[in-house]
Amino acid sequence: MTAGLAFTWWGHASATVELAGVRVALDPLLSDRLFHLRRYAAPPDGTATDVDVVLVSHLHHDHLHLRSLRRFARELPIVVPRGGERLLRDLGLDRVVPAAPGETLELAGARITVLPATHDGSRGPGSSATGPALGYRVDAADRSLWFPGDTEVREDMADVGHVDLALVPVGGWGPTLEDGHMSPVDGARAVGLVGATTAVPVHWGTFWPIGLRHARRANHHRLFTTPGERFVAALADTGQAAVSLIARQGERVTL
Repeated sequence: MTAGLAFTWWGHASATVELAGVRVALDPLLSDRLFHLRRYAAPPDGTATDVDVVLVSHLHHDHLHLRSLRRFARELPIVVPRGGERLLRDLGLDRVVPAAPGETLELAGARITVLPATHDGSRGPGSSATGPALGYRVDAADRSLWFPGDTEVREDMADVGHVDLALVPVGGWGPTLEDGHMSPVDGARAVGLVGATTAVPVHWGTFWPIGLRHARRANHHRLFTTPGERFVAALADTGQAAVSLIARQGERVTL
């Protein structure tokens, strides 16, 4: 196991990762409701905003959530896809950093490599804002993290390089898993391309449309309840050396 590395999964794609003392927030979504979606877990506690830098993977409301970002200290650097910075203008934040694939940022004691992702980069209905969907590799001292954001499997994931921790989105929040996402089997394949010491499934088991939990039981089971365990099984089937770990939401895990 790797010293100087810990993480807390807050549900959905949100997490805090601690790398050699640098605390990184990923896609913070700290509310218990989002439009027609309800959180089926306890909401994040106050430690979710105690970080050094925030990374946002794309502009969809469940990843760039304005009310959640408003809770962070205004002087924190917040990295967003280039083109999405205008969405944050009214939040009173001092250090919004627009980014695009291929860029490298040095922030808060971490080296952040901005990666491409295969996913819709628009904000969604009612907004003209658009930007590239992103993934990130983060290095601090000799600790490393890979967070691909919402994406399909990409062959250039093989260029990311081995990391200590991979947080892999393997599910969704609705009755279907649309293009631009990875299934548990896809996630296991992606980890094989990158290489990781520890791989943790995220983006599942948190939000679900109100009223569909019982009306669409089979889809709820497949896309909400079981993606984590199916990722673990798929990773084991590949014979990879990566240790898979299903985290409990809100529990800090030290590696």
